[in-house]
Amino acid sequence: MNQQHQSVVNDRDRLTNLQQEAQKHLTGLKQNLQTTDSYIQQSESRLQLAAKRLQQLETVLAVAERSYQQRQVATVARLRYLQRSPASVGWAVLLQSQNISDFLSRRHQLKLVYQADEQILVKLNAQANLINQQKTEVEQQKNEIALIREQLLAQKADYQTQAQSQSELIQRLNSDRLALEAAQNQLERESKNLEVLIQQKVAEARATEEAQTKTNSRTSVIVRGTGVMAYPSDAYTSSPFGWRMHPVLGYRRFHAGLDFAASYGSTIRAADSGKVIFAGWYGGYGRAVIIDHGNGITTLYGHSSELYVADGQAVERGQAIAAVGSTGLSTGPHLHFEVRQNGTPVDPANYL
Repeated sequence: MNQQHQSVVNDRDRLTNLQQEAQKHLTGLKQNLQTTDSYIQQSESRLQLAAKRLQQLETVLAVAERSYQQRQVATVARLRYLQRSPASVGWAVLLQSQNISDFLSRRHQLKLVYQADEQILVKLNAQANLINQQKTEVEQQKNEIALIREQLLAQKADYQTQAQSQSELIQRLNSDRLALEAAQNQLERESKNLEVLIQQKVAEARATEEAQTKTNSRTSVIVRGTGVMAYPSDAYTSSPFGWRMHPVLGYRRFHAGLDFAASYGSTIRAADSGKVIFAGWYGGYGRAVIIDHGNGITTLYGHSSELYVADGQAVERGQAIAAVGSTGLSTGPHLHFEVRQNGTPVDPANYL
């Protein structure tokens, strides 16, 4: 009976720890969603300011166009009047002079009239140029609003997707311990499948490089790593490589990489120079990047919120390649970093 009682106590403590860990994970997810919501609010504020600026530009443009039309109508009417009344302009006015003093006076008055007309035409032309410039500003403002609106819609879609997937995940983790165990098993299976994927991608890249070398007279540029890797994140490592006691499941599991406890959206950098052989969604790893550094060495960066590189792209050591997130089978924002030799996980600490 004492043994059975102790077993029940142990089960109760384990479930309590599971609940506490799940609550911590839920807190991290809420912070993650709050950050995304903050981005959305900032975009909405920018959109409101841009729309207000557009309204001001359109108002100023409308006033300028009305003023320009009024001045244009007045100028045209004046020129038509002068054209139809030749007796009141030019030589006709001068020939009506009574004496030399009257002649000089009339000549001076005509000169002032011509100068005034010339200034009116100059101002009219300047006003037309200003209106064209204002129209350009209006169109640029409309383009900015369109870009902000697209960014806002993308952020909202990402927020909704993230909230839904993470909410479902945390519900499973809180309700059933087996869900987390199944997620870990899935990650382990995908980690093993990743070995085959990396070997396949590396082989395809090598074949492409060899084909380019044969078809081109010059040798194609092949990016190779230095062999000495920089840390991909400034955050501290929260989980080491190898066998470990799982913090929630309570028994030993194999961890194929290093976890960096980085904040959501922080920069992920390439550990070494190389070529991207995979950039996209890979099951439990979420948004992931795999870089081939040559000599059978590849690195993986998992659970990213955003990717900055694409398949086939060459990257330099320290280059920003992604942003930290919590995509895939993850219960909080962090960077999962792996180093693989011919597709097999090895301890990243030996290379950093």
